[in-house]
Amino acid sequence: MTTPQLAQEIAEFYSDHYDEQSRLADSACGVLELVRTQELLRRHLPPAPASVLDVGGGPGVHARWLAQDGYRVHLVDPVERHVAQAREASGAYTVEVGDARALTAADSSYDAVLLLGPLYHLPELADRERALAQALRVVKPGGAVVAAGIQRFAPLFDHMGHGRLHRDGLPERVGRVVATGRNEGEHFTSAYFHGTGQLADELRAAGLADVRVYGVEGPGDGALKAAELATGRRPAPDSELFRSALAAARLAEPHPELTVASSHLLAFGRRPDQAAAV
Repeated sequence: MTTPQLAQEIAEFYSDHYDEQSRLADSACGVLELVRTQELLRRHLPPAPASVLDVGGGPGVHARWLAQDGYRVHLVDPVERHVAQAREASGAYTVEVGDARALTAADSSYDAVLLLGPLYHLPELADRERALAQALRVVKPGGAVVAAGIQRFAPLFDHMGHGRLHRDGLPERVGRVVATGRNEGEHFTSAYFHGTGQLADELRAAGLADVRVYGVEGPGDGALKAAELATGRRPAPDSELFRSALAAARLAEPHPELTVASSHLLAFGRRPDQAAAV
C-alpha cells in the first residue's frame, strides 16, 4: 500500500502557524472541550490498563492524561512538530509519525482506538472511510472506536461569537460550509464538518455497532466565548459561568436536537465481537 501524503497546507498550518499544544488550555471554550472529552472518554473506554491507540493525537494532550489514568497509550500523528512535542513526555506513552489511513499497528491489537482529529482533516469521504477501516482493523473485537468531528454549524457560531459574521463575504462563505460541510481554508485548513447524523452514518457504514454521538461543549459554549471576548479574561473552571456551561452540556446529552449547539462532536462505536475487520 502506498503511504498517503499529508496535505501541505495542514503540515504548514500546524508546523508554522498554530500551536495545537495550547488549544485546550488557552481559552474557556478549550478547557470546556477538554473537560467534556475527558468525562465522555472515561465513561465509555474500557478500564485501565487497557491499550489505547491515539491516532492523530497531536502533541499528546489526551495521551498524557490517559497515561496518568493508567492506560497503555501509543500516539500516532503525521505532523513532525506534534510528534516532537509528544515525545517530551514519551516516558508515559509511545509515539510515532504515521497516518490514520495507513496504520502500522497489527490487526486486533488495541482495546480502543481514538480518532480525535483525523476525520475533519480528511475532506474526501474515501479518505475518511479508509481511516475508519484502519481503526476497525486494529481494534480488538468488542473494542471501542471513538471519532471526533467538527459540527457543521461551528463556523457560524465561531464567527458570530467573535463579532465578525456580518463582515463582507463571511455570510456567503459560512453559508457554503453549512450547506456542503466543506471548509475551503478560511480561518482554518481545508476540512470537512459533519452533521450529527452523518458522522454516525459514517461509523456505521465502516462496520461499527452501538454508535452514539455526543455534543461535546453543549449550548453554553457561546456564552463562555462572548464573556471572554467582552472582558479580555478567561472564565475560570470554578467560576459560576463555566460551571453553568458544563452543567448545560451534561443536561443536553439526552436530547439529540441539542447536539447542533456544540462545536465538536464525539462519536462512539464498537467493533462487533464476531465481525471480521474491514
